[in-house]
This record gives sequence, C-alpha cells and structure tokens, in this order.
Amino acid sequence: MRRRQFLHTTGVSLAALLLHKPFAALANDDFAPATIAYPDAVSAIVNGETIQLQGAGKNWSHNNLAVSLVNKKSALSVEIQSPGVALSEVRLHWNTGAKSSALLLNDHWERTYGDVGWHKPKEGELFPWYFMEHNGGTTSGFGVKTGTNTFCSWFLSDGKMSLVLDTRNGTNGVNLGERSLRATEIVTIKGKDGETPFATTRRFAKMMCEKARLPKQPVYGINDWYFSYGKNSADLIMQHTELIAPMAAGLNNRPFSVVDDGWFVTGKEGSNVMKANERFIDMQKLAGRIKGAGMRPGLWTRPLTKEPGAEERLLLPATNRTGKRGVYDPSTAENLERTKAIFKTYQEWNYEMIKFDYTSWDIFQRWGFQMIKEGRMPIGANWSMADTSRTNAEIILHFYKTIREAAGNMYIIACNTFSHLCAGLFELNRIGDDTSGEEWARTKKMGVNTLAFRGLTHDIFYAADGDCVGLTTKVDWTKNKQWMELLAKSGTPLFISAQPEAVGSAQKQTIKECFALASQQLPVGEPLDWMETLTPSKWKLNGRVEEFNWD
Repeated sequence: MRRRQFLHTTGVSLAALLLHKPFAALANDDFAPATIAYPDAVSAIVNGETIQLQGAGKNWSHNNLAVSLVNKKSALSVEIQSPGVALSEVRLHWNTGAKSSALLLNDHWERTYGDVGWHKPKEGELFPWYFMEHNGGTTSGFGVKTGTNTFCSWFLSDGKMSLVLDTRNGTNGVNLGERSLRATEIVTIKGKDGETPFATTRRFAKMMCEKARLPKQPVYGINDWYFSYGKNSADLIMQHTELIAPMAAGLNNRPFSVVDDGWFVTGKEGSNVMKANERFIDMQKLAGRIKGAGMRPGLWTRPLTKEPGAEERLLLPATNRTGKRGVYDPSTAENLERTKAIFKTYQEWNYEMIKFDYTSWDIFQRWGFQMIKEGRMPIGANWSMADTSRTNAEIILHFYKTIREAAGNMYIIACNTFSHLCAGLFELNRIGDDTSGEEWARTKKMGVNTLAFRGLTHDIFYAADGDCVGLTTKVDWTKNKQWMELLAKSGTPLFISAQPEAVGSAQKQTIKECFALASQQLPVGEPLDWMETLTPSKWKLNGRVEEFNWD
C-alpha cells in the first residue's frame, strides 16, 4: 500500500473501546490517560468445556470460577480464582460493531520470522502480546504488561475483539487451588495529535515494560556461527578473534567474541553443556585467550537439553517430543538447581556474556510461527509439567528469573525466548529468526524485517539484537555491507560472523568504521517506509535519512 493511500484509511476503529479517564496519580505524560472499557462478555474453558461467565463490569463468575478486573493507575488488572477445577483459558470479549478497517501491526510470541508488518485486518488473526492500529491520523495500541503470568493474545473476529489469557500447564488446564492468579495487566494507548506511529509504538512499549535491564555500554562484536555452523574449534575461534580484534583498536568499549554452538560434548543420548569436547578441551583457558586478544569472551548454551543417562522423571513427558532427545522439565526445583549450576560454571570460566537458546522450542516443540498458525499456544499431545499448579507462563518466567539470578553480572542474550517474559530480565534479546551466511534472501527477510518492526523495543524491553552479518564468500558483499552499516547506525547490537577468506581490505575498513559506530550510544533507527513494505529501505539513522538497496 502506498503512503498516500494509507494516510486516507478511515472507517471502524478499535480505538472507540478506549475511554479517556485520567487517573489522579498519572503525572508522567509518557502514559496516555486512556483505559479500555470493561468487557461485554467473558468466557472460559474449564475441565475441557467452554462456559460463559455471568456478570458485568469488573466482576464475572461461573460456579467456582471468578474473574475480577481491577482498574489501576495505568492498567486494567485481571485476577482469577478457580479452586477445584482445571482452567485452560479465560477470554475477555469486546463488541466492536464491525471489523476494523484500519491497518494493524502484529507481533510474535518469541522471535519474528520475516512476517511482521502493517497490514489490513485478516479474519481470525491472532496477535501475541500486543498489536497496534492506525486509522486515519490516529495510532492506538492494545497489549499487556511484560512479565505476565499467562500467555496473552488478541483475537479479532465477527465484530468482536477478544483477549485470550492462556492459563494452561502443558496442554492441560492449570490447577490453581485456593490461590488467586494475577493473570495479566492490560495496557492501552491512543497516540497524540501529530505523533508518528513509530513514536506512539515506542511510548506504548514503555507502558508494557516499565523498566528494562540494559548493558552498561552498547554491545557489539563477533560470533562464529554463520561461517562455521557448529564446525568450530578453539583454534578457529582464536583465528576469528585475532583477525577482527584489531578493527576495534582504540575503542574503550571493547567488542565481544561469542563462541557459538559446537563447543560442548553432545551425542545421540544428550549433551553436557558444562563440559567441552575434544576440539575445545579447556573453556576457561579459551576465555583468557580471547580476552588477551582484545575481546570480551561470550558463550552459547542450550540449558534444557538433557545429559546422557538423565532420569526420565526429570524430563518433560515423552508425549511432548518430536524426536528421541528429551529436555529437562523447567518446573522442578531439582532442574532449576541444575540450571543455576550451569550458569555459575560459566561465571567461574570467566565468560562475560552468555547466549542461551532453544528454550521455547525445547519446551513446546514448536517455533513461534507454528504457534501462530495453529491458533493456540502451546500445541501438542496431552501433557503437563511436573508442577501442575502453575501456568506455563509462570513456570517459564520463573525459569528465566533463575537464569538471571545465577548469571550474576554476566550479560545475557536470550534467543528463542518469549519476548514478553524475558523483557526486563535480560540485557539482550535476539528479536528475529536466523539471518544467513549462505543466502542473502534469508538475511533480508529475517534481518531487515525484524530490525524494522521489533527494533522499536530497543532499550525499552532489552537491547534488541537483529542477528549477525554473515560475512562469507557466499553472500554478495554489496548487500552485506549495507546490512552491517544499518545495524551499526541503528543503535542496536552489531555482531559479525566473518569467514577469514571473505575478509579483505575493503571489509576490514567497513568493519572498523561500523565497530566505531556500534561502540557508541546512538538513537534507535526508525524505518520511514515501514507502512509500505516488510523490508524498509528508507531509515532515519542518528538524525539523517539514508536509503538502502536490498534487492
């Protein structure tokens, strides 16, 4: 859609559901004095059956199930009690009268997959966590606060808007017992007159996540994955590090060298993420060598993968596995202690940043885009976690908090994690699916798209990592150069996977210039044509408008 067409979009708007009731305690203008109306209906799935709750306004109930809505300073809190029943979900419904005719911006449960952007409403579309609406000159947002205790999604269909609060444990209903669950806190926003959709969405992100945990300085550096793809070694890591470190000469904020997958013992029966394989031998020694070469050591890990000989009682049920390899159940105290031991080991090895991966896939055996397509999250055979008294979101959030505590002062890059659950806990988050060191089309789709549409949460949820520049002989340098420059100028983390054979004098000069930019605190890059394309080419970078050619 062309911009001139977009600006004239009018018709039914969901913003009509927003009530402008100033709260007395709201002194900060960053929080718009608007709240959503109470729902018109509430339904739930209890003991496997769909029921309609009775009530109005803030109180709804059916037998043992009670749903209360509490109007707070900047949010509408949803609290649930359901003693003696298995509760799978609660849905709040608002009547909109007709389908919105505005443009909508979607999000994903975890990473994005090159498919986020402004678009016309689609019947039955599911929006994880939050979505934005732009109608005419007004931008509105509907979402939930980060650190929520349920998996929350918005659903538009048949003239209704629904907020789905997924309270399952595994694929079964949660058994809350006598406790009250603060399921989520709903936040909304209506943009100011003359405010761009990008600025409104950034403000809305601040409402969803009130306090981020950010690195002390911008993070940048190298990662071996996109030229080694797991066929790495201590010698290769040092060759990579010693090749690139001189390009950061003179910079006080030193770059990281991240050792990716391939370093620990692994086999058909499982992996030991606390033991190096024969290609690495001594990980503490390697950390010292990296530091001695002028970079800060970083390390990749997969904390839920099981070790050989692990007891079946410690693993998630076999009915949840797509393959033979099991994963640890994150709901048990014993497995949480194991997680603490993993990260404390990395501390003792003197690594300064840990990238942990695969927790979303390992727990639910689905990628985020599959969860969207299948309509509910998570999907799978009949299974529960060991602790059935907490929701999936509660268990995963506690697991993430355990990692945060055990990591101490090490920076954490979360990868394949649920965005709303890791926001505010980890310094960095990989916001999109993998880029590539083999095909430019994948980097364009996954990298450019995710930076444009998830980069807006940068330094609000976390430092938003759009993934690496796969600098190899297989990818056109003219394209990779632009991708590297966009990352460096966008203010977001820059990581480069530099195949030694692909690094000549031109590449060295560009890396040097981009490292100098990436080491500084810069304003987040703003895509200017993001309403017209999934891969914006026009950007506002540090006060200047620049254009890129991605084709």
